[in-house]
Amino acid sequence: MKIILAKHSGFCSGVKYAVDTALSLNPDNVYVLGEIIHNSVVVKNISEHGLKVVDSLEEVPDGATVIFRSHGVPKSYYNICQSRNIKIVDCTCGFVKRTQRIVAEQYAFGKSIVIVGEHQHPEVLGLLGWCGYDAVIINDAETIPSDIWDKHLCVVCQTTFSEEKFDKIIKNIKKVCEKTVAVFKTICYTTIERQKEVENIAKACEAVLVVGGLNSSNTNKLYELAKQYCKNVFRLADALALDCSALKNFKSVGIVSGASTPNEQTREVLLKMAENTEVKATNPMDDVVAKIDNESKFKKGQIVQATISEANDEGLQILLPFSKKEIALSKTELDCEEYNAADYSDKIGEVIDLLVVELKPSLKLSQKMIKVLQQEEALSAEIEGGKEFSVVCTGFNKGGLTAQFGTYTVFVPAKEIRPGFVKDLSKYEGKNLRLRAIEVKKSGRKEIIASQRVILEEERQARDAIKAEKEEEFFSGIEVGQIVTGKVERVTGFGAFVSVNGFDCLAHISDLSWIGADNVTDVLEIGQSYDFKVLKVDKENKKVSIGYKQLQPQPWDLVEGKYNIGDTVHGKVVRIVPFGAFVEVEKGIDGLVHVSQISHERIETPATCLNVGDEVDAKVIAIDTSARKMNLSIKALLPEEDKRKPRNGEASEEGAPKKGRAPKREETELSNWSEGSIVGTSIGDLIANAKKH
Repeated sequence: MKIILAKHSGFCSGVKYAVDTALSLNPDNVYVLGEIIHNSVVVKNISEHGLKVVDSLEEVPDGATVIFRSHGVPKSYYNICQSRNIKIVDCTCGFVKRTQRIVAEQYAFGKSIVIVGEHQHPEVLGLLGWCGYDAVIINDAETIPSDIWDKHLCVVCQTTFSEEKFDKIIKNIKKVCEKTVAVFKTICYTTIERQKEVENIAKACEAVLVVGGLNSSNTNKLYELAKQYCKNVFRLADALALDCSALKNFKSVGIVSGASTPNEQTREVLLKMAENTEVKATNPMDDVVAKIDNESKFKKGQIVQATISEANDEGLQILLPFSKKEIALSKTELDCEEYNAADYSDKIGEVIDLLVVELKPSLKLSQKMIKVLQQEEALSAEIEGGKEFSVVCTGFNKGGLTAQFGTYTVFVPAKEIRPGFVKDLSKYEGKNLRLRAIEVKKSGRKEIIASQRVILEEERQARDAIKAEKEEEFFSGIEVGQIVTGKVERVTGFGAFVSVNGFDCLAHISDLSWIGADNVTDVLEIGQSYDFKVLKVDKENKKVSIGYKQLQPQPWDLVEGKYNIGDTVHGKVVRIVPFGAFVEVEKGIDGLVHVSQISHERIETPATCLNVGDEVDAKVIAIDTSARKMNLSIKALLPEEDKRKPRNGEASEEGAPKKGRAPKREETELSNWSEGSIVGTSIGDLIANAKKH
């Protein structure tokens, strides 16, 4: 028969890290919360190592150490451990952590959580603790609970669930649900790869052996998947369960294993088949066994178990599995503060874990590097699950940027550096990069393909969302006429931008002072806070206009008591009209000098005596603050001429028309003078006529 061994077999990275971490710990006062993985052989090894397996946190003493297995735990367990001073060794799979994060975030956004998976699976039970135990669990494509049909849903999946079954469930959910359905396909990529490979092997072989713990969810799913494409599928917990006689008539047999199945168990099945005379393989069984041995034993970065055979001054002699030749392990590669051969003489025959550091030119092993690798693998699992990490760019090529992360090479494609096109890649060399993994390659050349762009875009979207929320809150609480306090952030030629509760409002330069301002900084100081009045709110265009002068007194509001009839004022002629001249007493205060009040002599027009810009002294002869009018007289300050009797048709009194005649045009204009006709001005020299007198 032809033997086809699945390429993806043995521990996945998450399971491997959990097992390696557990076996590397000093077992004193260390507890494992539940079975580290669903494999009886591994669980037995854990117990023999001295670790205590418990079913609940209540069984873990205060101050002890607890291992959280790869399936993950509810969020509250972390707080409980902190309150009881229990140290946590978190072996939660990176993919599970990503699912936990999604569930927590989406639940906080108000989404109804749907978990696709097995109701009693430890991973599913752990996920419930990240959404207040308020979630619907679905394991059947035909049964979609009606109470979720009218809700906004977030759907996640058990990481070891069947991809085919998940797709069917999602299809049916979308058929019946009326509102949005956010789908997160959180199946582990190694699970998907194994499922695809099992499908191909099952189609190509007459029989399939599925090796792994009978209570392993991912192994059972491989078994169910294989049965869809092959009639003869055998479920094996270990080599003891194999009946070789059942295989003798098959021309091709495929062998697959779950992510929680150690390679040793698959190897034992192969060896049993090789030793059985009823099984005749067309491809040499030794080659198949060697393949799995080589994959599990001689790979750079892999941990192997070795037996101590001798201790000397230079270090140890060790014997590797499946090898009869001893090799030397230098004392500098041992995990000890100070090497003493005598301390290791008592350990001859003991099995220790070693890391394969180099393969060429000769095999190099290390014990002390295991901790470094475990820390790196733990972090790489988190990175694989979506955790952000940082590196310093060490170089670039045409395709993008390069860097190093421990034993991993990091590559950032040019399009993943930031939003938009990056023309000059050299400027990133030596700079820190914030990255999220797109793909993690752990076999062969270890490489992380990563993106900085996704982080920057997420942060921009988060900022935009926060900004939109703040804008909505701001515009719902602001209205015209409201008094607000704002800080002047920046100024332009046309006004000041003022931050009011974090929102930029415009105070136009025309709304800063009643007397006008040439520059914004003549009125407002950058960095200072002032009260403003809301003048206009444009919610559609997100604009708010505010005014400063509207809360300040106008010049005319201060006239009463400041200027009195009979006072002498000095000002500048700012405008000349047929019936008189307007004199600026101060900024915003104008007084009218009627043509009749310019000179003792009769003049036809003010322009014969006055020019715009002239400075004059004048006497206040009338004030009406409510109408914002002031009448001035220049001639009242000039020497008087001899009075003569008015001739026929002349005024009988100064400034008063003769009884019985119509008022002159300039008098009519004076009586109709309003605030709107006043032009700002100041006062000048005495007019030329005044100098003569």
